[in-house]
Amino acid sequence: MKNIFLVGPMGSGKSTIGRHLSRSLKLPFKDCDHELVKRTGASIPLIFEIEGEEGFRRRESALLDELTQETPLVLATGGGAVIRDDNRRFLQSRGLVIYLFASVEQLFQRTHRDKNRPLLQTENPRQKLEELLAVRDPLYRAVADLIIHTEDRSIRSVTKEILSRLDKECDYPIP
Repeated sequence: MKNIFLVGPMGSGKSTIGRHLSRSLKLPFKDCDHELVKRTGASIPLIFEIEGEEGFRRRESALLDELTQETPLVLATGGGAVIRDDNRRFLQSRGLVIYLFASVEQLFQRTHRDKNRPLLQTENPRQKLEELLAVRDPLYRAVADLIIHTEDRSIRSVTKEILSRLDKECDYPIP
């Protein structure tokens, strides 16, 4: 079985949908951000504060390289994982990539109260989400084997669509 990697912006549902998808596929689930926190013993905001975004991205890339080599698994990546060329190569060459898409408004509704998202700790988090999506959306689309819209949908509905499309479009064995 191939790995399944979930990409998309913060708040698109990668962690939640990834857990449900892994249960349906009877595969282990890992979340890149949670693994990073577990291994460093530091929160993502603290890593950003001490090492800056560049330090965080270095750590994220090293971990992504390691995790994408585990097989088989469902992996939720961090929202910015696609900005590095190496990360996009790891994802594309080591599994199926699913882009979970949601509008800026939906992402804002899902994330605006979350203090664990350092990039959104600005005066205008909605504008920051727009800026991030403008840069990252083309990268998510470039690496994706499937694009799934999560807007105003239940976890069950999204998971069901992913399973159906994996079976029909990717010839992925569904248990």
